[in-house]
Amino acid sequence: MGTTRRELMGRAALGAALVGLGARWAHAEGEGMEGAGAAPKPITAQGYRPTTTLDGKTLPYRMVDGVKVFHMVAGDVEHEFAPGLLGRCWGYNGIVHGPTIEAVEGDHVRIYVTNKLSAPTTVHWHGLFVPSGMDGVGGLSQRPIEPGETFRYEFTLRQHGTFMYHPHHDEMTQMALGLMGMIVVHPREPKGPLPDRDYVYMLGEWAMDPGVWRPDPNEMKDFNILTLNARAFPGTSPMVAQLGERVRIRIGNLSAMDHHPIHLHGYAFEVIETDGGQVPTSARWPETTVLVPTGSVRVVEFIADNPGDWAIHCHMTHHIMNQMGHGVPNTAGVDVTQFDERLMEHVPEMNEIMEAMMSGDDMDKPPPNGIPMIGGTGPRGYITMGGMFTTLRVRERLPESGDVGWYDAPAETQARPASADELRTDGVDPTSATGELPP
Repeated sequence: MGTTRRELMGRAALGAALVGLGARWAHAEGEGMEGAGAAPKPITAQGYRPTTTLDGKTLPYRMVDGVKVFHMVAGDVEHEFAPGLLGRCWGYNGIVHGPTIEAVEGDHVRIYVTNKLSAPTTVHWHGLFVPSGMDGVGGLSQRPIEPGETFRYEFTLRQHGTFMYHPHHDEMTQMALGLMGMIVVHPREPKGPLPDRDYVYMLGEWAMDPGVWRPDPNEMKDFNILTLNARAFPGTSPMVAQLGERVRIRIGNLSAMDHHPIHLHGYAFEVIETDGGQVPTSARWPETTVLVPTGSVRVVEFIADNPGDWAIHCHMTHHIMNQMGHGVPNTAGVDVTQFDERLMEHVPEMNEIMEAMMSGDDMDKPPPNGIPMIGGTGPRGYITMGGMFTTLRVRERLPESGDVGWYDAPAETQARPASADELRTDGVDPTSATGELPP
């Protein structure tokens, strides 16, 4: 059996040699997937501003005798987590994660679910108050939907808020392969101003070694693909906002085993809602990081008043990496100047990897179905983050079409190298070990 990439990394810091791979990859959106528009979405006849599920979709419906009718199809999906990394997943309506269901408090909805999987399934409406027989727990509230069958769920939406859906039948396997999605129920009578931008995110974590195409549903802790709406950086689309706009971000977490502290740079926000309901105004306080526990929703809101490109990411350090080799030994302080040569002496497969890295045509080609552990191209160098990371791009004016592009910071606000004259004037000695300044 050949040596795997993870085994190679376990012998030394091969991952460091792969950091630069893929720096020129571009994000190619799937057909019909949502991006952030230049202008806010118009308010609907029912009085709400529609949400945006970046890199995802909103589930369409049709009205039949006053009932909103939806159709979800569970099936196999070949999904792109990021350019260069594909997964053979399960999803709804041809995408991972499934499309966002959007409706209004008081709506009567009918949702048909067709099972095109090779296994039975159900759908549970996580957080919604529904009749017991519509709760979607296989064997308890319904029999499973067998392959080839279509089931009908029907209920009235009794509350507003942000919720989720997922199978409650062999959920360890089915959720690990991607079967989940978000639900947004707008209030019938909104209180307070509507958001100008209303973004929806589903957090996810997956176990996929390089060279493997099927996520491992049996993994308990070593998840190495961390996603926002099933995309990992550098494959995540940025949020955008114009100065003065009210921005709402709805974050749901159905990842397998982890809570995620989601941190936004450049802003403080308020948590205005959970999947249990709205937080009273008197109970809110400013935060820059919100912990989203497994199985929960948190909704935050702020005014976009600080222009720039701002990172938003999970603050667990290993969650902003891709396909990390968890067995890598600590090489801090080790002389690795002859590492490649010594490794090739003992691991013949390394010769092929190094030859591919050094050939002009393959400099950006990682191992089969693998991507760099960290990184993507940024405006001022290589961004050494991956996984559960994207950006919020706030501008005084947004272009009517096309990419917002990177922020061009005014010179006086841009960090830069210090000059010798500046150091001398301010009494800063770069050779000092303590950083002490003269009196």
